[in-house]
Amino acid sequence: MKNSTVTITLILTVIMLLPARATCQGMPVYDNTNFISLAKSLVESAKQTSQLLKSVEFLKQQKENIEKVNNVIKQLKAVKELTKNNQKLFNMVQNDLRDILNSPYIKSEEVDRISESFNSIIEQSLDDLDFIGQILASDTMKMTDAERAMFLKEKEQQSKEMVAEIEQKTRLYKEIISFRSMQDKINNRETNY
Repeated sequence: MKNSTVTITLILTVIMLLPARATCQGMPVYDNTNFISLAKSLVESAKQTSQLLKSVEFLKQQKENIEKVNNVIKQLKAVKELTKNNQKLFNMVQNDLRDILNSPYIKSEEVDRISESFNSIIEQSLDDLDFIGQILASDTMKMTDAERAMFLKEKEQQSKEMVAEIEQKTRLYKEIISFRSMQDKINNRETNY
């Protein structure tokens, strides 16, 4: 009986210890090194995100700067083209108008009308140049660079139209002179019958 009591006690002890051991084995174990590396990864990721945001802001500013420079270049090109067109206008009026007015085939009553038609274009051109100078020199109109570039492009187009108008008038008056010259030669030729 003693033997059986020991056996029962042993069995009971094993049974009692068995669930205790099973519970201990099922408890989760945390590794602190994994947690620390996760925290380090999160901090590094936040730093990279912050750098990315700074880079995006920097690129945005650079894009704005490039657009400003681009608009200034457009303005300079438009002003250069305007200057070239106006110089062409002045040269054409100075040379062609003198040739037209000095022609013996232009009547005296036509001189004032011809001069006035050329002068009105030149005056418009000078007014435009003065206005453009005011726009470029001051900021009273509160225009953005893009608006200023578009305005200058419109004025450039107008100056091209003025050059075309002067060329057309010059061609017309030269054709009139040529026609009158030919008519004079026909009327004053010697007849050999």
